[in-house]
Amino acid sequence: MTPQIVGSLYTVILIGLAFYAIHIILLIALYLHHRREPSPAMPAITDAELPVVTVQIPLRNERYVAQRILAAVTAFEWPRDRLDIQVLDDSDDDTTALAQAEVERLRAEGYDIHLLHRNNPQGHKAGALAAGMRQARGTFIAIFDADFSPAPDFLRRMVPYLVHDPTLGFVQARWGHLNAEYSLITRAQALALDAHFTVEHIARNRSGLLMNFNGTGGVWRKQAIEDAGGWQHDTIAEDLDLSYRAQLAGWKVLYLPEVVAPAELPPLVAAFRQQQYRWAKGATQVLRKLSGAIVRSPRLRPAQKVMALLHLSGYFTQPLILALVFLVAPMAIYSPRLPTLTLALGTFTMLPPLLYVLGQAALYHNWPRRILCYPILLLLGVGISWNTTLGVLDGLLHWGGEFKRTPKFELRGQQGSWRDARYRIKLDRALPGEILICIYALAALILAHELQRTNLMPLSLIALAGEVFVVWGALQQLGKHRSKKEQGR
Repeated sequence: MTPQIVGSLYTVILIGLAFYAIHIILLIALYLHHRREPSPAMPAITDAELPVVTVQIPLRNERYVAQRILAAVTAFEWPRDRLDIQVLDDSDDDTTALAQAEVERLRAEGYDIHLLHRNNPQGHKAGALAAGMRQARGTFIAIFDADFSPAPDFLRRMVPYLVHDPTLGFVQARWGHLNAEYSLITRAQALALDAHFTVEHIARNRSGLLMNFNGTGGVWRKQAIEDAGGWQHDTIAEDLDLSYRAQLAGWKVLYLPEVVAPAELPPLVAAFRQQQYRWAKGATQVLRKLSGAIVRSPRLRPAQKVMALLHLSGYFTQPLILALVFLVAPMAIYSPRLPTLTLALGTFTMLPPLLYVLGQAALYHNWPRRILCYPILLLLGVGISWNTTLGVLDGLLHWGGEFKRTPKFELRGQQGSWRDARYRIKLDRALPGEILICIYALAALILAHELQRTNLMPLSLIALAGEVFVVWGALQQLGKHRSKKEQGR
């Protein structure tokens, strides 16, 4: 390796990161342009016009939250004779018995509710949703993951838009948080999700760009699902896949940020890490699957196509960040001369954190306090870069795959505990690599200090702290699991 090669690699990586940073900056600009625009007025419909709605609740080993979601959906302000509730259960633990008992109690109270259990959960969540849709009575289908707790007026505020506009394929609500204040980990996740649901969704939807259904907290028109080809499980991001296929088929979508569906944030680093792997793999699979259709679509403008491809490939920033970390030691050793362009590129990469500031400022009066958690989000983002890069590679090389659920523990506010719960995340193949990156980042930090390349030290320090944070979180959960097993002997 020569100084010229090192400098060129560094510049190319910065160009890639700047490219995605510009994408975020454009979304921020679109958000600032549209943020004061109100959502469309809710159409007025009489009780006699209320349609049959099927509520689907996909479950897999959700013993702690199954009853909570059932209590929420049976509290909907909707005529019982026009509410069809499906519990789509793929569990292999006692969740099935707990849910069945609750379903039988609710049926005795007059609810049209059924538990559909699959012993062979082929297709995972997508397969469960598809199986349920074949028996659905509703013209419209509302979907809620087990950790959600929608308000009683949720359907009243969402369904009228679909009734009024026959070209509307789905309506998405904003995710809220039941336990954002539970820990530093949940606060950091809330920052990221608030930015996605406030800045990104508003920017995309109100400017006519393609946006994604988030898998839960939304209502679909059954006909739109069927026209788009139905739920498919060749990717593990079935929600992203279907929502893009529906828009490519000509269906419109609507985002309503004022309708909030609160959900539980995973309190464990290990759970967040596993979730991000799944999202990275799934998004990459959808990019492989639909990029050709997006480019060829006669319905989309060039700007829509470019922004859609950038959206689907967003996780590609993770291998770029990882490559930048790996270049610290060569940069310290060879000290290449860099073009002045790198300064401008570096400036671009510093602007995307504004996304999180805007997301907090739009939602909370105490946003200056909330944004203080951003360093934790930064450490998490850098710390899982190896894990997420593996997810991207997996998505590039394979179709489908196991849908690993994120454990839920019935946490609200700062109440509840995961420590004595039954569900745990197994250690995976990413952990050894993360430990090696810890060692490398420490060595690179020492090297940069010894060679007086102080400009490289912040990146090494952030990489080291992020990897230590993530590895510690994974091992902490494993330690609690082992301690509990030992106590039971």
